Amino acid sequence: MNDRPGSAESSRAALLILADGRFPAGGHAHSGGVEAAVKAGRIRDAAGLGAFCHGRLHTSGLTAAALAAAAAAGLDALALDAAADARTASPALRTTARRLGRQLMRAARAVWPSPELDALAAARPKGAHQPVVLGLTARAAGLTERDAAYCAVYETVSGSASAAVRLLGLDPFEATGVLASLAPAMDQVADRATAAARKGIDELPAASAPLLDITAEQHAAWPVRLFAS
Repeated sequence: MNDRPGSAESSRAALLILADGRFPAGGHAHSGGVEAAVKAGRIRDAAGLGAFCHGRLHTSGLTAAALAAAAAAGLDALALDAAADARTASPALRTTARRLGRQLMRAARAVWPSPELDALAAARPKGAHQPVVLGLTARAAGLTERDAAYCAVYETVSGSASAAVRLLGLDPFEATGVLASLAPAMDQVADRATAAARKGIDELPAASAPLLDITAEQHAAWPVRLFAS
């Protein structure tokens, strides 16, 4: 378990702050693949959003959560960043992950100053992968590796739901209902990610979603788009 100092009460508050969509980490500008899926007709309503989020949660979401949990547990951040690179087949998604990591790093160092965050920022001035930064941020905030995994899995689906509301004019109540229906799956993925992180970097999952990789490359070439990814 994470041995960072801090009471359970302060950790729970820190978890809420870090998972809050208003935390200035830049995620609001990214759809997580939803914009391309909407254009292709794969998401038309709440049911389609639910299917998309379920698939993303068990693939790229699981991988991101395990990386975040491993960073929160104190595993080597640079080795984790390399592991994240190897697990991200799409150049567009690697660029996105580092851009988001750089933005999160700026916010994290302002809110929870940490020598470990400083060291990663110095080693990766153009940005480390976002899940790795997320895990180190959780560690700096006194959170556990499981907390970091939960932040990652929630972010995986909440950003997609928010994007669907904007892109489809989806009822926000329906979008929130989708998130609530995914709660048991989020628990399962967070548990799997945490267990994998405790086994070391070589045991981290490398689950992927090839269609997301393909559409990310297509989306990056669009001349006009609402979201950065």
